Amino acid sequence: MKEVIDTVGRRKTSVARVFMSPGKGRIVVNKRPVEEYFKDEFKRSQALKPLVAAEKQNEFDIKVNVRGGGVTGQSGAVSLAIARALVEFDDSIRLLLRKDRLLTRDPRMVERKKYGRKKARKSFQFSKR
Repeated sequence: MKEVIDTVGRRKTSVARVFMSPGKGRIVVNKRPVEEYFKDEFKRSQALKPLVAAEKQNEFDIKVNVRGGGVTGQSGAVSLAIARALVEFDDSIRLLLRKDRLLTRDPRMVERKKYGRKKARKSFQFSKR
C-alpha cells in the first residue's frame, strides 16, 4: 500500500492535486487551512463531500494544490480529486461514491464567444431600420 496517494481532479478551468496520507484529519488547501480557503460553508461542504459520504473525516491528512478558475470550480475539482484518492485507497468505497455522483467529471465548460456577438449567444440589438 502506498503511503501518500496523489490524484488530480478537474472542474471548469480548475485543476486540483490532492496528496492524501493516513493521519488525524488535517486538510490544507494552498498552504492554508480549508476553513480559511473555502470561507463559504456550502463550498467547503461541497469540497469535502466525499469524506463525509465515506465517513472518513478524521482518518486522513490531505494536502491540496488547486489552481485556475473560481471558488465554485475549485471546490468541485477538490471534491473529485478527494473522491478519486479515497477509491485508490479503498476500492470498496467506489459504489458509495458513484451513487452520489462524486466520481463523475463534470464536463460543462464555458462556451466560447463568437464573432459578431456580444457573448457566446447574446447578440447585439437588432434594428430593422
